[in-house]
Amino acid sequence: MMPLVSVCIPAYNSAVYIKKTIESILDQNYKNIELVVVDDCSKDNTVEIVKNIEDSRMRLVQNEKNLGMTGNWNKCLAEAKGDYIKLVCADDILYADSIQKELGALLKHPDVTLVMSDTALIDENGGRTGCFKRYPKAGLLEGRKVAKRALIFKSFFGAPCNTLFPRSSYERAGGFDPKFPYILDFDMWLRMACLGKIYVIHEELNGFRVRNDSNTGNLINGDRKTYNLEHKNLLKKHNALGAVHLNRFELWVSMMIRHARNELIQIYLKVNAKKKR
Repeated sequence: MMPLVSVCIPAYNSAVYIKKTIESILDQNYKNIELVVVDDCSKDNTVEIVKNIEDSRMRLVQNEKNLGMTGNWNKCLAEAKGDYIKLVCADDILYADSIQKELGALLKHPDVTLVMSDTALIDENGGRTGCFKRYPKAGLLEGRKVAKRALIFKSFFGAPCNTLFPRSSYERAGGFDPKFPYILDFDMWLRMACLGKIYVIHEELNGFRVRNDSNTGNLINGDRKTYNLEHKNLLKKHNALGAVHLNRFELWVSMMIRHARNELIQIYLKVNAKKKR
């Protein structure tokens, strides 16, 4: 029997898009999945929308109190029962063969700690506006090498929707770190990558919805100093862990690139906002 894959959606005030997200997961070509939606005390009708979708593979968990993003993401992982886990934000989507192809890579290479695929950038209506490609090389790669280059240049790992990992990777790496409320996934993927080999698929198997009102969008449009400080603390953490090491020049380059990327992202969000007017 094919292994169970847990797809987890951490939800909070997600009524606008969550139905499309759920439908994209339930329509996967790979059928042996459980879908766990963990609602973090939403104030809109997110829970009502989820309850109106009937599928025996889906389970709704309602938190008794608000845990915040990091707490809710960790709750999702704790609720997962599958041998393999995928986290999908409540406004993103999976394309039909996403799980099938990512799981295939993991089953073919049992020592891989994390698999990731390319991501289509989509707008509020689901229209494709661009692509986020992963690490330039495809296939089996040394995780520490990719992790170091990601810390210096950019996160080749991207959003949660483009990753699939064995439960053992999560258990070895530990949960999402509350010290990183905005780049918590980047920190987690770095830790997983440093455990061994990773696998990259150069196909768009998921869609990341670009929104001005997302957590990252709000931060970059507002207090970018907070975002830059978080990146600086991330560098310190992983240098201290010792799996990767950046010298002073590499640390400086990393911070300069982060500053520049934040500015470019802000411009991108502003241009998108003007197009909608």
